[in-house]
Amino acid sequence: MKAITTLSLLLYLAIFSQAQSNQPKVYLMDVDRLETLKKKYQQNDAATVQLVTDLKKEADKLLDMKPVSVIDKTISPPSGNKHDYMSQAPYFWYDSTKPNGLPYLRRDGQRNPEIYKITDRTYLGNLDNASRTLALAFYFTGDEKYAQKAATLLRHWFLDEESKMNPHLEYGQGIPGINTGRGIGIIETVSLTGIVDAAGLLTTSKAWKESDHKELQAWYAKYLDWLLNSKYGRDEAAAKNNHGTWYSVQVVDFALFTGDKKKAKELAEESKKRIDTQIGSDGKMQLELDRTNGLGYSSMNLRGWFEMATLAHETGVNLWNYQTKDKAGIRTALDWLVPYAVGEKPWIFEQITPYNKNQIYSLLLRAANEYKDPKYQEYANKIDADVNEVITDILYKK
Repeated sequence: MKAITTLSLLLYLAIFSQAQSNQPKVYLMDVDRLETLKKKYQQNDAATVQLVTDLKKEADKLLDMKPVSVIDKTISPPSGNKHDYMSQAPYFWYDSTKPNGLPYLRRDGQRNPEIYKITDRTYLGNLDNASRTLALAFYFTGDEKYAQKAATLLRHWFLDEESKMNPHLEYGQGIPGINTGRGIGIIETVSLTGIVDAAGLLTTSKAWKESDHKELQAWYAKYLDWLLNSKYGRDEAAAKNNHGTWYSVQVVDFALFTGDKKKAKELAEESKKRIDTQIGSDGKMQLELDRTNGLGYSSMNLRGWFEMATLAHETGVNLWNYQTKDKAGIRTALDWLVPYAVGEKPWIFEQITPYNKNQIYSLLLRAANEYKDPKYQEYANKIDADVNEVITDILYKK
């Protein structure tokens, strides 16, 4: 009897291990939630079917998307090599009092439309959205046409010799008349974290081969090395505001993706120091409040911390409940921000552009899942009609 029990246990463990090995490896998405939703979809659960139907509509629109690349820009970076990513600082403007308008002047929160003449930032964001949408559509439906399109887009940006991006950001957010790039530009590659999960979802497809995945990991390993060791990378690592937060998100995510869990854990532990300096005892993130769009920047920084907590969990580090010496943490910051973000309290700091409630909506859904407090779901329900986020609902909505 004991032998049968042992054999049964070993068989169960083997089956469980095989099931686990077939799971796509993602880091910011919750794979267990995705699997539950997939089963509901296969069982024709009405709400889930509607979600996936909406997702497919978005994915279908992307099937004709032209592959995008850093080489598409009409302006060459200082290196003369269009494979190098390039962008212009968004809050700097032509100075009409100076010859040729140089050097440009800073107007915080006022986005200069000139920046869109250089397409790299826009196209990378488009690639992030498209690859995640298509990969999720493939994951739920099993339709290879979605995987094929996503794989084509990823290869074109990262792997194909004639179109791939070089893995560095020497020319990110340059300021005309002042410099050709800055560490601050690194925040623009946050989109690469979403692409990591898209690639993970594609690993069960025929379109995205193991060799493709390994080659993409090699690209990310080179970019991670640049982030950790270049001057601009070190500059951004030292940033005390949201730039530092999003730098941490990227390096931890990329370390996990490239298999360096030890480094990921080390970086996750180090990020606690950012919480110590960023979040006040009452939950205010003062460096974000000092900006001309304080509500937007507070929400963006908090979203970074939600991403960091999700990634840190993968390494065994608990940031969700980490507290400073003043007993403050991520949840403290959320609780301070929510009444303003949902309109219960009037915003008393600067916010010179309209606030997008989509920013707080996803955080409320995630907080409801993580902290098991119904108040977050109740807040989310109140603003649900104001948002239209298919992927957000798939990833987080109960």
